[in-house]
Amino acid sequence: MNKNKIALTLGIVCIILTIAICVQINTIKNANSTVSKAFAKDELRDEVLKWNEKYERISNQLNEAEKRLAKIREESTKDDSNSTSKEEQIRLNNNLLGMTNLEGPGIEMVVEDDPNEIGPLDDIYYHIVHDADLRVLVNELKNAGAEAISINGQRIVNTTAITCIGNVIKVNNERITSPFTIRAIGFQESLMGIDWSAGYTKQLRQYGIIVNIKKLNKVEIPKYTGVISAQYMNIEK
Repeated sequence: MNKNKIALTLGIVCIILTIAICVQINTIKNANSTVSKAFAKDELRDEVLKWNEKYERISNQLNEAEKRLAKIREESTKDDSNSTSKEEQIRLNNNLLGMTNLEGPGIEMVVEDDPNEIGPLDDIYYHIVHDADLRVLVNELKNAGAEAISINGQRIVNTTAITCIGNVIKVNNERITSPFTIRAIGFQESLMGIDWSAGYTKQLRQYGIIVNIKKLNKVEIPKYTGVISAQYMNIEK
């Protein structure tokens, strides 16, 4: 075999080895990337599970504490009419503060973004439900005598903030989206009065927003799950 053939053979062998090495390197990189992503997903899943367990544990502890407190109050008010009266007042105050689950007659209002296609000349702003719309509806329900209100399962209390973050509305710092289900407990005829011909609901419907209101003999409203704190109020002595 002459030198040219030997050089050509060695060159071909080198090229094949180079290609094989490159393929091997890419395979290892892809494998490492896949493994890294799998580890990242596993770590994230473990972290979420850990926080869920922590939340459930704290929630169970809170429920147990509430049960013990209720039992202590019940024991302390036996055969004591004055204490019983105070206990009733405490229970009423907790209801008004939103710290208990409630049920009673009332209404359910479902408010939903305009489902129709928006024309090129229309302003989409007027065809979606905003935080300001929810605030107006909540205030109208309060003025109509609503004793308890919730939006998408979030209890409305004195410290509740209804705000807009981008295209998402927050209630009690929890994200909610359309459709918005507003439930209220109170005198039904008075609550239904917010749907009067010249009311705010008519304005919403004019822009294609869906507003459906119905009476319910049993409206269930969950308790407020956040923490109510006061830093600046002092009891007057």
